[in-house]
Amino acid sequence: MELRLAEAHELAAALDDGDVAVLMLTHVNYRTGAMHDMQALTAKAHEAGALAIWDLAHSAGAVPVDLHRARADFAVGCGYKYLNGGPGAPAFAWVHPRHADRFWQPLAGWWGHAAPFEFTPEYRPAPGINRYLCGTQPVLSMTALDCGLDTLEAARPHGGMSALREKSLALTDLFIELVEQRCAGHGLSLVTPREHGRRGSQVCLSRVEGSYAIVQALIARGVIGDFRAPDILRFGFTPLYLGFEDVWNAVEHLREVLASGEWQRPEFSRQHAVT
Repeated sequence: MELRLAEAHELAAALDDGDVAVLMLTHVNYRTGAMHDMQALTAKAHEAGALAIWDLAHSAGAVPVDLHRARADFAVGCGYKYLNGGPGAPAFAWVHPRHADRFWQPLAGWWGHAAPFEFTPEYRPAPGINRYLCGTQPVLSMTALDCGLDTLEAARPHGGMSALREKSLALTDLFIELVEQRCAGHGLSLVTPREHGRRGSQVCLSRVEGSYAIVQALIARGVIGDFRAPDILRFGFTPLYLGFEDVWNAVEHLREVLASGEWQRPEFSRQHAVT
């Protein structure tokens, strides 16, 4: 078995090779904010005889996802980002019903056992989705995630994910517009697609010089973005609790950091483990 890493523009050719067993993609690219066409690429994978697995870490809770309509095979994701579970929140797996009783969970644990207190010498997985549970669930983390999900559920009577997506696009549109207006001449270029259908809930900018230090200077001012090598400044927008005033203030801080040269202070160039 061979694992191959392909860029977005290489996917079609990679699937046409005829020897692909599994296509695994991040729905919204963590580095650029670009969003794949899940339905089209899943169909392409199936035409090639491959399974399609989707990473929803930067999608779940931020953009509408219809795994059944896309006929995805599997999906995985995390609870600590747009699902508001906080650091250490449990991850999740989604399995299409056609695979639920056929696939063997490689991280099998006692919660996924058909009868954990039979104490039989051989492992017998539970039927359906329960076989994908592994180990003892972190109850405190599950409780925090439950509270986070309550905030997401609160949006359901007000349009749910469609309303959140509409606001997300409005927030990111405004951020792009303000950056191009108020930070012009400071070497920033847009990495994230402008097209709504290709954009997640984040905006990524690139700058040849000082990207890491600029992000650190913003964090010191209370604007929490992050840096992704080699030169990406990444800003996520959670529509549940971010407003348009927050966007304006973030861009003003960015403009001041760039115009004043504040990012050149030595402490902002010190590399940290988390960027």
